[in-house]
Amino acid sequence: MSTTTKDTPTKNRRRPARGGSGPETTDEQNAEQGFQASEKLIDALQAVLVDLIELSIQGKQAHWNVVGKNFRDTHLQLDEIIDAAREFGDEIAERMRALHALPDGRSDTVAETTTLPEFPQGEVDTAEVIDLITERLDATVGTVREVHDGVDEEDPTSADILHGVLERLEQLSWMVSAENRVARKS
Repeated sequence: MSTTTKDTPTKNRRRPARGGSGPETTDEQNAEQGFQASEKLIDALQAVLVDLIELSIQGKQAHWNVVGKNFRDTHLQLDEIIDAAREFGDEIAERMRALHALPDGRSDTVAETTTLPEFPQGEVDTAEVIDLITERLDATVGTVREVHDGVDEEDPTSADILHGVLERLEQLSWMVSAENRVARKS
């Protein structure tokens, strides 16, 4: 098992990267000025970032391996989820940089810190993919909701970004999960 520069074990055999220090506040340099995020705010945004990155990766895994009824619709709907997760992840990471923080989207960091469960290997039936992706959308929403109030207290602008994430991911969760629902009888 290889180790990172901080002597923490990783799950792969890659050599550790040189340089960098993870998701920490940068030294004030190159005339960086303005609001600087606290460690609490950085950690909150980092938690959202890793779940969005993992959501996009798991969405691609599902996209490549989904089979069964309504394949095409599910395949295309997964593209929407992947695109949203990538766009929001980029927006969160760029917000972190604007607040003089360093986002960490490295694969090891994402795998070690995401709240999303692993996605199964191999072909997965469309109905199961619907349930698995809904669970992951809801887990990501849960992370956003968990950090929201603390983010809003310190930085309402970052909280506004989280509002957009919540609105879209909750909409996608509803749309995806509807595929497996059965209409209620009155």
